[in-house]
Amino acid sequence: MMHCIRWQYRFTHQKRTVWIPPVLGAVAFLIYFIYFCPEYSNPVDPADVFDKDVCTCGLCKPKPLRTPWFEQHFNGSIEPLLVRKDQVLPDHVLKWWLQLQGLNNASHLPWVLEQLFKVIPSGDPYEEQYNRPCRSCAVVGNSGNLKGSHHGEKINAHKFIIRMNGARTSGFEADVGSRTTHHFMYPESAVHLSHGVHLVLVPFKLQDLRWITSALSSGEIKFTYTRVKQFLQADKDKVLIFNPAFFKYIHDNWTNHHGKYPSTGMLALFFALHICDEISVFGFGADQKGNWHHYWENNRFAGAFRWTGVHNAEFESKLIAALAQEGRLKFYK
Repeated sequence: MMHCIRWQYRFTHQKRTVWIPPVLGAVAFLIYFIYFCPEYSNPVDPADVFDKDVCTCGLCKPKPLRTPWFEQHFNGSIEPLLVRKDQVLPDHVLKWWLQLQGLNNASHLPWVLEQLFKVIPSGDPYEEQYNRPCRSCAVVGNSGNLKGSHHGEKINAHKFIIRMNGARTSGFEADVGSRTTHHFMYPESAVHLSHGVHLVLVPFKLQDLRWITSALSSGEIKFTYTRVKQFLQADKDKVLIFNPAFFKYIHDNWTNHHGKYPSTGMLALFFALHICDEISVFGFGADQKGNWHHYWENNRFAGAFRWTGVHNAEFESKLIAALAQEGRLKFYK
């Protein structure tokens, strides 16, 4: 009998000993979580409790100092995207934009936009800049300097990965990565997109807005100034329209009228500058031999993209270098 009592005592005492430390640990963790992580324990806290100089994830570095040079050029009041509530363009913007690729009838614009926003979302997914996670963005150009770069893994590590025009990843993953979140294009450079990718249309004329509406619905438009895709594979709910006012702002404030208008790469880069917290730039400029070409092709006229009469690639390269010098982005050659 005494032997049984001793055995029972040892069992119950040992059981208490085993369970006490985990219970105390759980209580300590709960107290720490409630008092030191209020943004997680109380997710309905208003946005004004957050420090607006850093991202709410707490991992981003504070914004770089606004130097006189940057202050002179940057204008945060101009939105990168055209949305329903801000669809009335200033007259000076409208006049400049409608002359980029031939005169258009401005009186048709309200009707064209009305039809457009029946097909695609009418809001701005990046309007909220503070109460959100950090955004690390890779802007991936199409330069031949990406061949053999082995930047693919580094590019894939970013939250947003922005590509443009005829960019391709299949067969080039080691150098350019495999993921895409945003693809900038215009009708004449359009490519089909995978599910989940944002199509960012850069419109140069009213017909471009008509085309995207048609390409995602009826397929009635097959021609702009050249033959274009009748239908486009893309998620309608992820289509975004680049704002002509933002287009002109880049031309006036950043590329300073070098070239007729900025390249698609410049538009993508400044889109990132306005919505991202950390920016990495890949695939811009000449390759290691000084040639200008796309990474997926062998171009006999490798200097053709240096100065086309439309864009000034050399000036744009210097602008990227200046932004890197300012600490606004990391530039990978």
